[in-house]
Amino acid sequence: MGLHNLQPAPGSTHNKKRVGRGQGSGTGKTAGRGQKGQKSRSGYSRKRNFEGGQMPLAKRLPKIGFTSRVVKPYVINVEKIKAVAELDEITLESIKSVHKLSKSVTRVKLIGSGAKDLAAKIKDDAVTTSGK
Repeated sequence: MGLHNLQPAPGSTHNKKRVGRGQGSGTGKTAGRGQKGQKSRSGYSRKRNFEGGQMPLAKRLPKIGFTSRVVKPYVINVEKIKAVAELDEITLESIKSVHKLSKSVTRVKLIGSGAKDLAAKIKDDAVTTSGK
């Protein structure tokens, strides 16, 4: 078998319907286009999304959605992950050493009741705490 003798499976292809070739063909005279009207004329093409003058669905529905370009920080609850609270110096690298983080994480926010106390240990701009 080679590229020179490939052919479609038997019965998978059909001959193109030839319209406008006489009354005996079944698609003669008006060639399956019905009687008169814009759609029966040659050169007719309807715009995509056109609904006969009715307001199209895409315009009837409200515009929704917004994607912020601001990267939200990865949130760590220090009550649940004690290893982060027990670090001497808190940096992004030290957090990655005790807690599994994705490579895409660039900012971390520490939350929980003990997070405010850890503010003095933070030595990295990429790490912040909740509260004041």
